[in-house]
Amino acid sequence: MNQIKAWLSGSFARFLLVGLFNTLVGLSASFVFFNLLHLNYWVSTFAGNTIGAIVSFILNRTFTFRSNVSVGRSWWKFAIVIMSCYGLSYGASYLLVETVSPFMTSLSADWLHNAAILIGNGLYTIGNYLGHKFFTFRTHGTRDHGTT
Repeated sequence: MNQIKAWLSGSFARFLLVGLFNTLVGLSASFVFFNLLHLNYWVSTFAGNTIGAIVSFILNRTFTFRSNVSVGRSWWKFAIVIMSCYGLSYGASYLLVETVSPFMTSLSADWLHNAAILIGNGLYTIGNYLGHKFFTFRTHGTRDHGTT
């Protein structure tokens, strides 16, 4: 039990827990909008992801990084980090797959693009953590109140 408590005290572990939770919330919302409210795909996924991002912002601000940076000073930073990490992570993973695909002719394009999604998601998670820790929710004079 002490090992679990110690692991949860680290901001990266808390970040992963928040990520799982906000993904469940956002994905559930997308399915509700699409299947129950019969909104189109793009509206449903955008609305679901927006709800997930709001949950992510609130929980990362209060639970993950325990930040006292004001909402007014941090929400736009949060949005910049999210959008930058999305573009950079998924763009880089897509380019990587496109670059290696001529050398991996035995693999289907679907498999390669699924690999790009997986790689992009990993880069996105790490980039978001670093961006939020050192930019969005950074408190001057301390970093995450002494925990990592």
